[in-house]
Amino acid sequence: MSDHYYSQTPGVKHDRQVHEAKLRGFALRFVTDAGVFSKSGVDYGSRVLLDALVLAPSARVLDVGCGYGPIGLTAAKLAPEGHVTMIDINERAVELSKENAKLNSISNVTVVQSDIYESVKDNRYDVILTNPPIRAGKQVVHRIFEEGYNLLNPGGKMWVVIQKKQGAPSAEAKLEALFGDVEEVTKDKGYRIFLATKSMT
Repeated sequence: MSDHYYSQTPGVKHDRQVHEAKLRGFALRFVTDAGVFSKSGVDYGSRVLLDALVLAPSARVLDVGCGYGPIGLTAAKLAPEGHVTMIDINERAVELSKENAKLNSISNVTVVQSDIYESVKDNRYDVILTNPPIRAGKQVVHRIFEEGYNLLNPGGKMWVVIQKKQGAPSAEAKLEALFGDVEEVTKDKGYRIFLATKSMT
């Protein structure tokens, strides 16, 4: 377990690298390390999610399972008058996200270590973004959906990227049961982007 990216304290030895990526037109640099998700560069699923993402400039956003930060930091650039909170159980990922925020001069973010939503459960958000940790199991992924629903403001939105072969149909069914209003925004190479909207009432 200690070598999985969703463990609290990765046991693998460090292997720091710097990767450059163009995300939504922004040239960003990311320090990555062993023991975090997609250490060799921004994964395809995150790119598909970011390409589809629509954010209001002043949105309050929560990035769940932020890794070293590509989704949350890009969201912060897309919502310059808003604020992005980035959470991950993995302490190495949290430190990397903090470092990458500074590296890219992005100040409208807060990075917090959190077991799912434990550290942010008293806050409310307009948007939740997640590339969920599939290897952590369906129970964890569905908890992200269930507990995230309660943290969204009325009319709030949850954006999810998930591969068809890694449980997209059951994820869609779970989101439908919670939100009622679920749209498949796009699909690309087996990745599906779901947008679930919470009712205003």
